Amino acid sequence: MTLHSAPTEQRALVTGATAGIGAAFARRLAADGWHLVLVARDADRLAEVAAEAREHHGREVEIISTDLSTDDGCAVVEGRLAGGTPIDLLVNNAGISLNKPFLRSSAEAEARLLRLNVHAVMRLTLAALRTMTERRRGAVINVSSVAGFGAVMPGSTYSASKAWVTNFSESVGQSTRSFGVRVMALCPGYTRTEFHERAGINMSKTPEWMWLRADDVVDEALRDLRKGKPVSVPAWRYKFAVAGLRHAPRRLLHAVARGTRGRIGREER
Repeated sequence: MTLHSAPTEQRALVTGATAGIGAAFARRLAADGWHLVLVARDADRLAEVAAEAREHHGREVEIISTDLSTDDGCAVVEGRLAGGTPIDLLVNNAGISLNKPFLRSSAEAEARLLRLNVHAVMRLTLAALRTMTERRRGAVINVSSVAGFGAVMPGSTYSASKAWVTNFSESVGQSTRSFGVRVMALCPGYTRTEFHERAGINMSKTPEWMWLRADDVVDEALRDLRKGKPVSVPAWRYKFAVAGLRHAPRRLLHAVARGTRGRIGREER
């Protein structure tokens, strides 16, 4: 599979495709010649993204409006991955964070986070890899986060869910490489999207230099996928941050992280 100039028969399925990194993947892949299957809950916004890809790039676009935090929603997308025109690239981008720390959260909210950030990623990756390994071609990008490399958000379970996504992707990728199929975890830092706003998290104190552009994140992700990297961390500043998170003494890491929400982005109360 080439990601420089995709043959016209290649198709990518992107979840969480109506905004942010998911929408940036849809735009970039359509511009590169990929046909698309776009998945999100908001049917109207899906139709807008699909219309752009059709009108500007002449791509074929299917839309699936469904909630991946539910079993039924996952089953719909699993069915598409298993049947119909084959999917050559799966981008698992859909995910959520919560605006309350664990001690003030609810079991229902935490379960929904795990269903979307972990359970849906596992189910869709498995469905995609079954056909990709049979065909001996394809790739999966699971959107994780720099936050997954350390407990840098006191009281948040988001980073724990993303640690799972990164570890899962690396592990599964080792087993699929011999079939000619790549699995990569994409681990961006703070990215200009609707993600924090939708979660009700106030990011007004986050320094400007920490923000990434979604289009730049996608560009680097596709470059790293072509290179066969199991983990992609866009931007040198976040590569350095990940090195620190991996190797810093835990006591130091916890001391630095203790006031993270107050300095960078505290939850709305």
